[in-house]
Amino acid sequence: MRGGMQKQIHPHHSPLPDHLQPAQVQQEQHHQTHHPQHAPTMPSTKLTLTSTLPLPSTPHTIPRLGFGVYLSPPPTCSTSCATALRTGYRHIDTAQYYGNEAAVGHAIRASGIPRSEIFVTTKILAAGGSEELSYRKCVESVEKIDAGDGGYVDLFLIHSASGGAQKRREMWGALERLWREGRARAIGVSNFGVGHVEEMKGWGGLWPPMVNQIELHPWCQQRAIVKYCQDNGIVVEAYSPLVRNQRAHDPTLVGLAEKHGKTAAQVLIRYCLQKNWVPLPKSDTPSRIEENADVYGFELDEEDMKTLDRLDMGREGAIVEAVKNE
Repeated sequence: MRGGMQKQIHPHHSPLPDHLQPAQVQQEQHHQTHHPQHAPTMPSTKLTLTSTLPLPSTPHTIPRLGFGVYLSPPPTCSTSCATALRTGYRHIDTAQYYGNEAAVGHAIRASGIPRSEIFVTTKILAAGGSEELSYRKCVESVEKIDAGDGGYVDLFLIHSASGGAQKRREMWGALERLWREGRARAIGVSNFGVGHVEEMKGWGGLWPPMVNQIELHPWCQQRAIVKYCQDNGIVVEAYSPLVRNQRAHDPTLVGLAEKHGKTAAQVLIRYCLQKNWVPLPKSDTPSRIEENADVYGFELDEEDMKTLDRLDMGREGAIVEAVKNE
């Protein structure tokens, strides 16, 4: 088993027994500190392509910038991941639904970069019908990405809150088992609203989830769930940060890009970073993959951030999904 992590305990839950705590965590627990994510902006002097955020309740960190592979077919996905890794990305976000987990794994192995230096996320799409069957689906994903004894993923998420409470609980139980075994170094959720995360308190296990990945960009800022996550120490990841290029010609965005001599995409990624979100831009064009990582030589000032904040359209601004917070 590679690595491990300390369990964050909800007041109503019993801690994980020492014999189930991975050895590394037992050694490191005594000097870990909590790092809240309340800061709305972060100066450019503190941000680089290698910047990370702490993963709550673990000794691990998550790179601040990720690389998305949604709608990237396997051969293209491997090539794009290779380009991203050469550029300096160290965080790749895939999913069972994307059908390219094996391609991501191939790119990682072919890169020559030590596995420990690359952060990989995947997601379970749907419950298997029992916790055991869901667990097996997750193990299959791990084996596609990091085959062999001791293989693991850095983060495993429940892809969607749809399907009902019973299926959500089934998948979470599977992820908890994966985490206890060290096959996932961290576990979390995607597209979960406040009510969905609150519901998890009653499951008698790990709470809160370490990460919530949701759609985020200036037109869909999802402020209620973002604040809730930050208040509870949950890392916020931003998918579709480039709005799938649908807002590239927005006059406000174009004006800020011209002001800073950057592309619209670079402004959007920088916005996410300064919001303390973890953006996951996607591209299969080598020049854009490189361009999307070149966001550390400028900073959006306070007025720039306010200008982008004013673009928020609430649920109407979502192009994929705005979470339900009931």
